[in-house]
Amino acid sequence: MAGFEQLYEAVLTGDRKIAVESTQQALDDGVDPQIIIDNGMIPAMAEAGRRFEEEEFFVPELLLAARAMKSALVLIRPLLAKGGAKRSGAVVLGTVKGDLHDIGKNLVAALLEGAGFEVFDLGTDVSPERFVEAVKETGADLLGLSALLTVTMPAMETTVDALEQAGIRDQVKVMIGGAPLSAEYADKIRADAFADNASSAVRIAKELVADLGRTSPDNKTGQPPG
Repeated sequence: MAGFEQLYEAVLTGDRKIAVESTQQALDDGVDPQIIIDNGMIPAMAEAGRRFEEEEFFVPELLLAARAMKSALVLIRPLLAKGGAKRSGAVVLGTVKGDLHDIGKNLVAALLEGAGFEVFDLGTDVSPERFVEAVKETGADLLGLSALLTVTMPAMETTVDALEQAGIRDQVKVMIGGAPLSAEYADKIRADAFADNASSAVRIAKELVADLGRTSPDNKTGQPPG
């Protein structure tokens, strides 16, 4: 992290202005964009995630850190795409059909992006068909499904069924998350994993993508497909 203390502190404390200025200064100095991410942003978001797990940070602090990081990433993402930088993997995220809650999903998206993943966030109220389409379009390593309402939980199993019917279930890992869910429910619907918070989602995502044993796809825009 040597040389990136200002960026690290700006992201960790949610200072969006300083995060952007520090990132721009590093780019102006000719620092490789991936090095900026690896040495400034990823450690800061990892620390934010640790503090969140230890209840030293709460949702507002984590959201501020994520906002600062994403603002700085606006400067870097086009350079990464142009240079074809290798990322940790590609993840499609969304809240399932019928559910409009997105705070938890947004936290997961921010921490995954901070950990070097390419994230394609489909938003809320996403149909199984849209999830399947996005996985096909992006060649995603991981599909993250979120739900907060018990009445929308069955849409997760419907999505897994849709992946199977499309013949791509074995090409992508499925992780679920949300307050009413559990590891037992993940097993029941044939998902690969359950994450009970945003920080653990990053650790689990790394493990799942490693199991696939492949590199991330060429689509590196970080924008929702289609």
